[in-house]
Amino acid sequence: MAGAMEAALARRSWSKVTDEAPTHDELLRIVAAAGRVADHSSLRPWRLIELRGDDRERLGRAINKANGDKGSSSKPLRAPLLIAVVASYRKSHKVPRWEQEAVASGVAHLLSLLLDEAGWGVIWRTGHYTRSKAVAKLHGLGKNEELLGWLYVGGKPANSRPERRKTVDAREFLSPLP
Repeated sequence: MAGAMEAALARRSWSKVTDEAPTHDELLRIVAAAGRVADHSSLRPWRLIELRGDDRERLGRAINKANGDKGSSSKPLRAPLLIAVVASYRKSHKVPRWEQEAVASGVAHLLSLLLDEAGWGVIWRTGHYTRSKAVAKLHGLGKNEELLGWLYVGGKPANSRPERRKTVDAREFLSPLP
């Protein structure tokens, strides 16, 4: 197993994946690890929803409804597994809403990193329809929840290489206090 530095440096978004996907049991193990992100007061202000098979068709219909279109969007069919990332805000006097959303985003990012390291192709997709009533209803979101997007997960194509990310020049982003 690669170290965290190697995994982070090797991570890429995979916009095209095969029809293979991790099993539910494989996913449980990875989600348990992703849930270890920094979480002020251990609120666990997140949850994940697993979409496979016909669930993706249902999501396609909800996306089109949100867009005012008929039929079903084919976007959710781009991967065999979609993992909806939900910020599930908790009442707290110590932990503001933005910090809880950061925790949910952290879980999603760590989950994508762990899935990639396990050999799966992953891309985090969003869109204006993540905040639509039709999509929220499909996911069973409560009043205290927001959909942050979906991780599209599938096999990495054998003869395909994802687009390489540009190296980050850390000197541009790290500075002393002015």
